[in-house]
Amino acid sequence: MEMPIPDPNVLARKSRVVSRLQSVLPMDAVIHEVAETRAYECDALTAYKCPPMVAVLPSSTEEVSQVLKICHEEGVPVVPRGSGTSLAGGALPTADCVILGVARMNDVLETDYDNRVIRVQTGRTNLSVTGAVEENGFFYAPDPSSQLACAIAGNIAMNSGGAHCLKYGVTTNNLLGVTMVMMDGAVVEIGGAYMDSGGLDLLGLICGSEGQLGVITEASLRILAKPEGARPVLMGFDDSEVAGACVSDIIKAGVLPVAIEFMDRLCIESCEKFAQAGYPLCEALLIVEVEGSPAEIDHQLSLIMEIARRHNPVELRESKSAEESAKIWLGRKSAFGAMGQINDYMCLDGTIPVSSLPFVLRRIGEMSKEYGLQVGNVFHAGDGNMHPLILFDANKPGDLELCEEFGAEVLKLCVEAGGCLTGEHGVGIEKRDLMSYQYTPEDLEAQMSVKDVFDPHWLLNPAKVFPLASSDARRTVALAAE
Repeated sequence: MEMPIPDPNVLARKSRVVSRLQSVLPMDAVIHEVAETRAYECDALTAYKCPPMVAVLPSSTEEVSQVLKICHEEGVPVVPRGSGTSLAGGALPTADCVILGVARMNDVLETDYDNRVIRVQTGRTNLSVTGAVEENGFFYAPDPSSQLACAIAGNIAMNSGGAHCLKYGVTTNNLLGVTMVMMDGAVVEIGGAYMDSGGLDLLGLICGSEGQLGVITEASLRILAKPEGARPVLMGFDDSEVAGACVSDIIKAGVLPVAIEFMDRLCIESCEKFAQAGYPLCEALLIVEVEGSPAEIDHQLSLIMEIARRHNPVELRESKSAEESAKIWLGRKSAFGAMGQINDYMCLDGTIPVSSLPFVLRRIGEMSKEYGLQVGNVFHAGDGNMHPLILFDANKPGDLELCEEFGAEVLKLCVEAGGCLTGEHGVGIEKRDLMSYQYTPEDLEAQMSVKDVFDPHWLLNPAKVFPLASSDARRTVALAAE
């Protein structure tokens, strides 16, 4: 994956930049020795690595503002970083950049149960937001699989979702306001602790912008009252296409589960070895969860199981206890770790219409044979958010490149089926050169024009989202105009 050539003028100023950063941050918050910067050389897309010039760990919005002001004045690119769990290379450094990590910014700033809002610093992990309010009967709905580690900053950057986003929506549906620091150090407030704000929908623009427009330091998030109860049902099928058709029929019936998760045989077998969740060894498995009062749960599950029976499942298991529910979810929550025990893999993130699931699953299976690489499918089936895991051997010459080629064809298939390149992982570096496959030149020009307004020198998160040739050209024009 090609990255920009480091600017020798920036590298030559490293000592001065480090000195200026140390003047506004504690000494241990400025990491500049080469051996130490390697801790920040990649995110969860570990196939690509590049140590940054410097990494900084501010503790407040004011410190972030001072860091960005210095980098703006010095012309140093800045890569914002949450917890480094991006699967799309969204926090991959360049050799001449400053990594700005928000990990030390993890405080709860305010909790308003009457209005169901919590305000946090964005270095706080996703799961710990629920942890801060669950004793009072509340929770934060978006639940990425990496929620134990991923930061709210990254969730906002990539508009993350999770297993329960079918009912509750993704990050943008649960984000009320942010404090954002612009590249020149200016601090702005967008939205707030209320349902909607007047004027342009800047909050909708910021959420999912992948660190291209500013650094989010604080966020007001919607918290919800815990449901009275929840219960999953596990369904096993002899055919992945049949399982996909079952998902489509559930959605068409007007039933709204809180989650519908899909796993194929490769993932099922891996999870059984890894977590011993008691899954049937079939071709495809669905986990469908509903919530509400006991009467609501019984009614919804009866409808869902009636639909499932029309598709001749090999197993149909309704949870009868909290312990059984936890065991049903255990394998799904362990899926990515389990697959990593088999081989290296690349996790994709295309999204398709639910009605296209059977066709897309069949084509991915055909393409797997064509490329000679195994694929494990585990994904949020209810909203068509596909996560094919393409297995490859990183130590085998050419395997990574073959995997990338296969992955690109899968993402193109998603677009052709009426979907898009990403549902929650973001574009990062992984999909940037496929953007022209989904968007016209006019579409991309409009998007880049927005970045021109927020970051006219194109210093924030370089080489991400937009095709590299386009962003390099934009950066060249910006430098020439100085």
